[in-house]
Amino acid sequence: MRIMSYEASYLFPNKDNITCQTIHDMNLASFFSGGKDSTYSVFVAKNLGHTVKCLLTILPTSDESLLLHHPNIRWTKLQSESMRIPQIISNVGSSDDTMNNDTVEGNTMEGVLVCAKNDYNIEGIVHGGISSIYQKKRFESLCKKCGLEVFSPLWGMLPHAYMNKLLDDNFEYVITSVSSGGLDDSWLGKTITKNDVKILSGMSIRHGFNMNFEGGEAETFVTNCPLFSRPIQISDAKRFWDGYRGRFEILEAGLISNA
Repeated sequence: MRIMSYEASYLFPNKDNITCQTIHDMNLASFFSGGKDSTYSVFVAKNLGHTVKCLLTILPTSDESLLLHHPNIRWTKLQSESMRIPQIISNVGSSDDTMNNDTVEGNTMEGVLVCAKNDYNIEGIVHGGISSIYQKKRFESLCKKCGLEVFSPLWGMLPHAYMNKLLDDNFEYVITSVSSGGLDDSWLGKTITKNDVKILSGMSIRHGFNMNFEGGEAETFVTNCPLFSRPIQISDAKRFWDGYRGRFEILEAGLISNA
């Protein structure tokens, strides 16, 4: 048993308000989108001594989902292979007139959790949420039904400090979609640097968006990080832009050989 805290004084606005959980090292599953938050939460969980037994990836039917990421999620198979963590992939189930999309997504996620609990003996999930109370409550509700714990190592992180910490920890990621004022098509496919973080900080103030993108202002895809045995190379992609929002669709990608 030990107290868990991840550099609270650097990443959180007021470390006195952080409740450190006393918890044993757990076998966890990660709801995994391939973006910076879900990947970094796996990184933090492993650094704190937990074992991430599997990745749970759900393919949404709509890019309007509030819980599930849409752009390029099929390429998470490369990240799973590079991290050497097995992956459970499921499509969102079909709906009828009696169920809204949130209910259908919730049922699919519950089914995946039950599968992971049976097949990998998980005790909880690692959740990459930072500030979305809606997401956090949904995941907590799902896990309670399945008798699982929720570990949210990124919760409450300061946006600017977090974006810099990603780069300090050698995370490389590209922007795969934008849908906020101030973010134009020049960001699509861009690998984020320290200078970009400075630019995003100013833009987020001027345009009123969350610079860590948790509100859906942008989506990301991790191409390399300390968890990877081999980096991912994107060899072909296509940009789509409608004048306000756009996406960077990966057409071809593969793992770079270490040879």
